[in-house]
Amino acid sequence: MPGSIALAGAVLGALLALAAPTLTPRHEAGYCAFYGECGRNPEVNISLVPSNVPCLSNTPARVATGALLALLRTVCPELVQENTTTHVCCSLAQLGALQLSVALSGTVLSRCPACARNFANLYCNNICSPNQSLFTNVTRVVNHTTALGKPQLAVVEYQCFYQQDFADASFTSCRGVRLPATGGYAIDTMCGRYGARLCTTQRWLDFQGDKNNGLAPLQIDFQLVPNGTQPGDAIVPLAGQAWRCNQALSPQEQPCSCQDCAESCPPVTAPPGPPPPFRLGNADGALVLCGLLFGLLALIFIVALLCQRRRSKKDTTPQPAPARATGCSARLGDASHRILARAFRRWGTLVAGHPVVVLVVVVVVAGGLSAGLVMLRLTTDPVELWSAPGSRARQEKAFYDQHFGPFLRTNQVIVTAPGRPSSGYESVVFGAKNFSGVLSEEVLQALLELQEQLAAATAWAPVSGREVTLSDVCYAPLNPTDPGLADCCVNSVTQYFQNNGTRLAATATQTEGKETGTVDWRDHLIYCVNSPLSFKDITTLELSCMAEYGGPVFPYIAFGGYPGSEYTEAEALIITYSLNNFPRDDPRHEWVLSWERRFLEVVGDFQRTHSSNLSVTFMSERSLEDEINRTTGEDIPIFATSYLVVFAYIALALGEYTAWRRVLVESKVTLALGGIAVVLGAVFASMGFLALVGLPSSLIILEVVPFLVLAVGADNIFIFVQEYQQSQREPGETREQHIGRVLSQVAPSMLLCSLSEVICFLLGALSSMPAVRTFALTAALAIAFDFLLQMSGFVALLALDARRQEAARFDLCCCCGMGKGGPTGPGARLLRPLLHRYYTPLLLHRLARPVVVLLFLFLACAGLYLMLQVPVGLDQELAMPKDSYMLQYFAALNRYLAVGVPTYFVTTGGYNFSSPAGTNGICSSAGCAADSLTNTIQYATRFPNVSYLAIPATSWVDDFLDWLNPTGRCCRIHRFGNLTGEFCPSTSNDPTCLGGQCLNVTRRPTVEEFERFLPWFLHDRPTLQCAKGGLGAYDTAVSMDANGTILASRFMAYQRPLHTSQEYTAALRAARALAEEITATLRQVPGTHPDFRVFPYTVTYVYYEQYLTVVAEGVITLALCLVPTFVVSFLLLGMDLRSSAATLLTIAMILVDTVGAMALWSVPYNAVALINLVAAVGISVEFVSHITCAFAHSTKPSRVERAAEATVNMGSKVVAGVAMTNLPGIVVLAFAKAQLIQIFFFRLNLIITLVGLAHGLIFLPVLLSYVGPRPRMPAGDTAGHTGGDTAAGAEQGAGLALSNPCFEDKEKEKDKATVPGQG
Repeated sequence: MPGSIALAGAVLGALLALAAPTLTPRHEAGYCAFYGECGRNPEVNISLVPSNVPCLSNTPARVATGALLALLRTVCPELVQENTTTHVCCSLAQLGALQLSVALSGTVLSRCPACARNFANLYCNNICSPNQSLFTNVTRVVNHTTALGKPQLAVVEYQCFYQQDFADASFTSCRGVRLPATGGYAIDTMCGRYGARLCTTQRWLDFQGDKNNGLAPLQIDFQLVPNGTQPGDAIVPLAGQAWRCNQALSPQEQPCSCQDCAESCPPVTAPPGPPPPFRLGNADGALVLCGLLFGLLALIFIVALLCQRRRSKKDTTPQPAPARATGCSARLGDASHRILARAFRRWGTLVAGHPVVVLVVVVVVAGGLSAGLVMLRLTTDPVELWSAPGSRARQEKAFYDQHFGPFLRTNQVIVTAPGRPSSGYESVVFGAKNFSGVLSEEVLQALLELQEQLAAATAWAPVSGREVTLSDVCYAPLNPTDPGLADCCVNSVTQYFQNNGTRLAATATQTEGKETGTVDWRDHLIYCVNSPLSFKDITTLELSCMAEYGGPVFPYIAFGGYPGSEYTEAEALIITYSLNNFPRDDPRHEWVLSWERRFLEVVGDFQRTHSSNLSVTFMSERSLEDEINRTTGEDIPIFATSYLVVFAYIALALGEYTAWRRVLVESKVTLALGGIAVVLGAVFASMGFLALVGLPSSLIILEVVPFLVLAVGADNIFIFVQEYQQSQREPGETREQHIGRVLSQVAPSMLLCSLSEVICFLLGALSSMPAVRTFALTAALAIAFDFLLQMSGFVALLALDARRQEAARFDLCCCCGMGKGGPTGPGARLLRPLLHRYYTPLLLHRLARPVVVLLFLFLACAGLYLMLQVPVGLDQELAMPKDSYMLQYFAALNRYLAVGVPTYFVTTGGYNFSSPAGTNGICSSAGCAADSLTNTIQYATRFPNVSYLAIPATSWVDDFLDWLNPTGRCCRIHRFGNLTGEFCPSTSNDPTCLGGQCLNVTRRPTVEEFERFLPWFLHDRPTLQCAKGGLGAYDTAVSMDANGTILASRFMAYQRPLHTSQEYTAALRAARALAEEITATLRQVPGTHPDFRVFPYTVTYVYYEQYLTVVAEGVITLALCLVPTFVVSFLLLGMDLRSSAATLLTIAMILVDTVGAMALWSVPYNAVALINLVAAVGISVEFVSHITCAFAHSTKPSRVERAAEATVNMGSKVVAGVAMTNLPGIVVLAFAKAQLIQIFFFRLNLIITLVGLAHGLIFLPVLLSYVGPRPRMPAGDTAGHTGGDTAAGAEQGAGLALSNPCFEDKEKEKDKATVPGQG
């Protein structure tokens, strides 16, 4: 090892001897290598600061006195010798230039005192050290003549020798320092092409010494000498003790903060991630539990069945079980049933006797209520639909908009070049680099042309009557009051060339070492992606990296699909236009919509023009709403066709045909159309009434409510009409009395269903979601109106139709008819005989019933498991039609975007930022609290998989403190003259500003200073002299009243890329948890109001907040909907607990199986699904309650026979009225373009209908055959009937008597023989 060190020293010494042995001949303590200034460097063409170079002077160091010594104490205090004479190798002019340079770096580095001091010490030693010649070797000079004609040698290049560990320590102290305005690292701006990720000590120093960086006045060749190595020729490397970043420079100062110095960080425990999936061993825990549940239920059922069979075998001569005694509750139920039947009978007779009058009244009332539709307001804003006005997200959005204005509007273009090969590039400056196919000059020129077209684009705003340009609506952070096109914030790769085609095409010759070559746009791009904050690259192109509007273009915003940090290998280029957002009632809202419409047209033309070689995807802020509205309009014919198919079915299915010659007489087209008109009248009346009271509607109500009410209404129509067709008129009974009697038979069941559904939906209206609440109210009113209109208008229509048919008049043309003569027999039927002869005997066979029960128990347990697999949320892609250009954009966004949306942490009023404790509770620089707001957010970004944050928060407080730092020239005050006491910008060289720093020493401002200087900071434009100016970055981040009190402020972080609604929801949950932690900490700061809080805000939260509670809210809403189903059934069925429980259980199983099927058919659960599930409860009532009611009032001797009777009599009507009414219309929806309709209206409604039909027609009869109540003892009968499932009763004979006692008039019929059903 010693040998290798010696060898390295010998080689270094030899190289030194070859370099320039005569320019610094004397390397000795107390001697300089150069001194004074010799004018500007002739080799530097463009410099952002004066490029004065020193004069060659290998002479003794000078004594520092007077102004030089005073300034030295300020700039380089380590060089001042307090107890002896201080010598230096710099003049006052050199020290002044050094002060400017240190001030520039101090603006960025001062937040970490150790780094700022170490960096300043390097240059203090380079320029002013009395031992300068020991570690400095001048290698190149040029001739310079003074103003007096005296010839001098100007130093334009020198070597500087540092000991490796000293340089490394200085670099290490600075590598973690943050830039609060960007969330990045300060070293990004100080390491040139390498950026923070690839920066090393050597590369860091090389950039400082590069004369092409726009800041260095001459070339410095830094030589890092390994520890223990001597370069030779009397050179002694500069060494010393560099401050570590976790060290305080003095007892009065603080070490660097955790955010800038990893060594200062306390141990941070990783936050708990999401809980692992529930498992039992290696198996899915939920699956195991559901399997065990099924096994337990199956075991209980089988044991109960075997016990029943054993009892049946022991009793070889079974006696009929006594009928259920008529107890008090049963008598009460029977009495209520008789009262309802009598009331409906009288009402039906009355209406049938005066049909025209009733119809006129119905039309007037329904028409009057429907007239309210002229005041109907359709809500299309998703925020108004799915987020309650009083919800936390809405309140936070309102607070944010009030203090900071609406969130910016984004218009974006993503360009890729599929199939275009990548290419290698050998840069003379940066070496070999690979460029993707999309990063070619041809593509960049095309993008530049697109942006020029957009800049020149104008759009006509018809309401305002004016042309709108980009500058009228764009976000211009650095010139918000009077922006021009050049001030508009546009982020794109061509902004590295300031959107200038000449600069993009520029080339230059550059020599790097011994190699000479040509540099072009690729070299500039390589430099800028690694140093986006640079005002000048290091190539001979000497171009700025800053965008045309004056801000930086961060590569993770302009590029997509790149590996690691290799931006030149990006697969996508992203152009982002940020536009101002305005409230909908602001005239400028029309301006921005008009320009966005023009944006879409221009980019669409660009896409078509370049479709052969480029893939272009794009969107504007208005695109989502535009596409939803477009597809809604295009799918109106689909909905119209769906309704027409349903109408046609009802019209054809209502008729009962006895002969071909009587088809025109026996058809029910007019009656069916009247029934449909009744349903639509109920829908329109309910919507009109709600419009009159000021409740807005929505498209989803227009799409769901008619289907729901049509299902309910059609079921009632079929039940009523078919019962009338099957009923025989009694001797001496008029037509009107006949209609009244039939109504008394069917109306109680219809009332049971309608009342259950109305109460169900009224309880569903308790939901906090506006769309769900409005839907539930509309559905409740529509079903209530439907029942009332059917009991009046439809009864009148039936009476008129019966009169027409009896007169043998043609349907649709009652003026014509045929000769007298009634039907020759019952009409042709298909469904009821099928149920009677084949279906019911098979279903209720003693071997089939246990299989059915076990099968549905299995389906229920499987549904429970699958419920847990249903994804919660609604990905925005599903809101788009399949042919939407937005789908291509979303695919590109998810694939290429490297950073997520900005997330603001907003503080409310009640916090004292101006107090030292208040400032320290927010900031993240030296002296700030370890658990401050910005430090806490920074800790969270270390765990992006849990916090969903990728980039720490920008902090106006930190940059304000840096802006106040007296070592810089950001905050200065005019000391005398007309502007005394006023703010002096950093660009001003007015003598009245000299020595006018706002603070004399580095400290926290007082309350008065804070309130005085903060407005200056917020409106100070960032410049090279002061990069910490707050205009653009922070001028809208602080909301103050007229007295300067801070009412609100915001701190912007960035989320990691999020792709699914589940990730967006998890990000919201994590951000709120983080904000609550910060709130609890800041409330402990003295002077903080108890109501102060911090909350997270981003534009997506208001949409995704619903998914935090939609599961619990859905369970509560559906549970509330089930309660009235049970209660109403219990009361109207004579307090029949078993029938009511069977109804409740079956509907609950329908819901469970429906949600489980959603998982199998990729239907996510969200508010739209919840609306359909609430509707499913109403439809399920139709499938279940009619059959249960028929079973409960049947007087057949056994449960099996009663179940068979109910299935045949009511099952046929339910199938015809509900299932067959829904299915044709639902199937048509499969052809809709909108994915929302296909998924939530076709798939989900098909699931609901099929699952409801299966449970109502298969499971429910079998369930009732096992656990249904025994038949009631007829009035006056004390002997009773067979009530249990005896061995004889369990066997179904071929000739079951299938009348429908549920609909018998007990008052009139109890002494008459039951009319057999007409199969």
